[in-house]
Amino acid sequence: MAADASFPIELSLRVAGLALLLSAPVGLSLAFLQARRRYRLRGVVDALIFLPLVLPPSVVGYFLVVLFGRRGFVGPLLEDAFGIRFVFSPAGAVLASAVVAMPILVKTAQPSIEAVPRELEDVGRTLGLGPLEVLLRVTAPLAWRGVLGALVLAFGRAIGEFGATLMLAGNIPGRTNTMPIEIFAAFQDGDDARAGLYVAVLTLISTAVVIAAGGLAPKEGAA
Repeated sequence: MAADASFPIELSLRVAGLALLLSAPVGLSLAFLQARRRYRLRGVVDALIFLPLVLPPSVVGYFLVVLFGRRGFVGPLLEDAFGIRFVFSPAGAVLASAVVAMPILVKTAQPSIEAVPRELEDVGRTLGLGPLEVLLRVTAPLAWRGVLGALVLAFGRAIGEFGATLMLAGNIPGRTNTMPIEIFAAFQDGDDARAGLYVAVLTLISTAVVIAAGGLAPKEGAA
């Protein structure tokens, strides 16, 4: 495979992996919060979690530009302090993919955490375990299948992100042209062979993601 043809594949895998690393700590924390805590603004937080899933991706991308663009609310601060620029950069593709994948991560992991009996966590506390120890030694071992499945699905969503990525990172060949963006560009150019290559790769990856996530689903009758 030619180097220019392999770049979108390598970039998409790298972007999805980094997006997962970025979203996992926040997403799993939110999943635990929503599963185990009842508080006044819980419904509002739920709505905000779902928002990137129901908004058009271009709208999500617009909000990201408003926040993280070079003239946005946060973008100039991050660029001045850390040299991080999101607009027309791979970092923007990572951020867009992480935001769009977040709802799937949270809402797929949350039921697995809720399924862990609170009584077992209470037993851990009576044995002197702290909150973090209860999480790592009781909750996580019982919920790991669902949590891992959520991470797999989030990766699949991140690698297929298009609209928000195009708005924030743009389509710069050799820099920000992920596979979904390359499919769009190739289709516009009438290059069916090139578009078909990335369609095939993404279809294979998505199929593997679905099979893996299905294999990690809790089994009927499992303890």
